[in-house]
Amino acid sequence: MLSNHRAPAILLFLGSAALLAGAYGFQYLGDMQPCVLCLYQRVPHAAVLGLTLIAVMAAPRPVVAAWSIAVAGLALLAGAGIAGFHVGVELHWWEGTTECGSTSAADTIAGLRAQLLAKPVVRCDEVPWSLFGISMAGYHMLISTAMAVFALWSAAGIAWDKSRRTDRDGATT
Repeated sequence: MLSNHRAPAILLFLGSAALLAGAYGFQYLGDMQPCVLCLYQRVPHAAVLGLTLIAVMAAPRPVVAAWSIAVAGLALLAGAGIAGFHVGVELHWWEGTTECGSTSAADTIAGLRAQLLAKPVVRCDEVPWSLFGISMAGYHMLISTAMAVFALWSAAGIAWDKSRRTDRDGATT
């Protein structure tokens, strides 16, 4: 049977792994190149993978698991924030970062040509795919927010359970 902190850690690991697999699937199987904001959105999920592995391996130490899951929740909130910013760029509420769709200045015409041929320009304000009017960034924001709430709720539950057992037994278990 899974301990009370392994189950949420495994679910968070699988959720982040699924989101990353989807992103890489769209990129490599669907030939949809990501913009810079799409790439930034992947970083928190990579952090969640590592943090949830720490929580799973911390079987006898619920405090370590609770902190790892809590930090994973904060990483997911950061990812949701990046995705929310990306949604605003897609909806033209504000401009994206300087890397969004712009290329660095080339010194010569030949340099510019080489630069344009070497790497396609992917704009952050264009929506390459949507479902029910919600872009990938929109879904990423919604899913990451839900995962963050779950992570923080789980971490609080683990900490509360540990403190309850400590109060009941008079010693840390």
